[in-house]
Amino acid sequence: MTVRTRFAPSPTGYLHIGSVWSALFGWMYAQRHGGQFLLRVEDTDTKRTVEGAMENMMDSLRWFGISWDEGPDVGGEYGPYIQTERRELYQKWANWLVEHGHAYKCFATPEELKEMREAGVEGGYDRRYRDYPADKVAELEAQGKPFVIRYKMPLEGETVVEDMIRGEVVFKNSQTTDFVLLKSNGLPTYHLAHPVDDHFMKITHVTRGVEWLNTAPLHVNIFKSFGWELPQYAHLPVILSPSGKGKLSKRDQAFMDSGETVLVRADEYMHAGYLPEAVDNFLANVGWTFGDDIEKFTIEEAIARFDLADISPTPMKLPYSKLDWLNGQYIQEMNNVELAKALRPYLEAEGWEVNTDALLLVVEAMKPRMKTFPDAIPFLRFLFEESEFTETAESLSHKQLPIENAKAAYQETHDFVANAQPFDVATISNGIGEIAVKHTLNAKVGPFLGKLRQGMTGQSVSPPVYESMVAMGRERCLTRLDKIITLFT
Repeated sequence: MTVRTRFAPSPTGYLHIGSVWSALFGWMYAQRHGGQFLLRVEDTDTKRTVEGAMENMMDSLRWFGISWDEGPDVGGEYGPYIQTERRELYQKWANWLVEHGHAYKCFATPEELKEMREAGVEGGYDRRYRDYPADKVAELEAQGKPFVIRYKMPLEGETVVEDMIRGEVVFKNSQTTDFVLLKSNGLPTYHLAHPVDDHFMKITHVTRGVEWLNTAPLHVNIFKSFGWELPQYAHLPVILSPSGKGKLSKRDQAFMDSGETVLVRADEYMHAGYLPEAVDNFLANVGWTFGDDIEKFTIEEAIARFDLADISPTPMKLPYSKLDWLNGQYIQEMNNVELAKALRPYLEAEGWEVNTDALLLVVEAMKPRMKTFPDAIPFLRFLFEESEFTETAESLSHKQLPIENAKAAYQETHDFVANAQPFDVATISNGIGEIAVKHTLNAKVGPFLGKLRQGMTGQSVSPPVYESMVAMGRERCLTRLDKIITLFT
């Protein structure tokens, strides 16, 4: 059997990070077994469809590295892959179910349904049209009465849903209702579209949220009514909000206990300074474990071990703090050219004109301090903005660098910087290192270099002083040193 999995989002808004998680697991399973992964757009809820949402979803998935073998933009043997373009297929099979006694036409009006719900009818519908006489049905149709097509769920016995994560789940048929399959506008509900599409697209494994488990008996019975082979279901656990109360909502902003907002939209991760491989690693750790107490791994390494059956059914929260740690680890592994290129858009968004050569001088030193790319902004502010000079002679001296020693050291540094050739890190480090040894008590260079960096950058945290000075350029360094020397006169 060739494994074929799919991701079938609805373009009613942005892509939720939980949906990316579901798509990732379906894609990984197909990759593990050398199968195919499909993208199918379930756009039959036309009233809620958002313009541009489908394109946003596809862009987001590609950023995460999730590719599809068949889909709206790449085509495939079993298309079209947009449900509103498959309308006639759903109508054909809905009518087939009616003709073979598995479904029926329901003429209940919105007012009638409201009365049933207010009366507390189980499932909100009392099946009044389930066994309506054929001549009465024909009469209502002739009058042009709108109708939907509902499935005839078994009234007795049990339906067993085989789930790869949860095992056998047994449902009493008496506790279900006759769900709508085809709406009065001729478009299907999910309950009809998913079995029809999964059958004709030859889907073998379905990953979806556990919220669909309660209606899985309907889907199982529909497949049986058609005489089609069931796909294997894997109902993924709920991702909880950071508070642990309720699921991580698609429509409501979530917050940590600290009040900090958390990222819910997939496209937020694209712009928040995360690397896609880090977010994939983060998501793969949710509900599934790599084993051997290993938390950092490539997605290719995960695919080699991945099995849907190993996913935990327990609801869980996204460990956002672990994402920051992982992202920091991946940043440290970037080469300096890649990191400088990644940082550039964030720095330019501050209105700064970026000199790549200067940036390359300092990125290596920044890596251990960065969790996300925007972390570089306060670290590098001195390169692009001239900070207010608020230092004093006392703040730029030290118990091992007394005032008089400091005065001489800063003056010699000024003279050296003015004439250093070439003006590079090696030359600067050798010359200033000698000055530090000469003027600091006990020949310790640390006190002077720390105070020099503070005076040059105006920041308590910045890259090492030599790299910072070369990145700033000779003229800016001399201007800053002039201000420092003035403090000691």
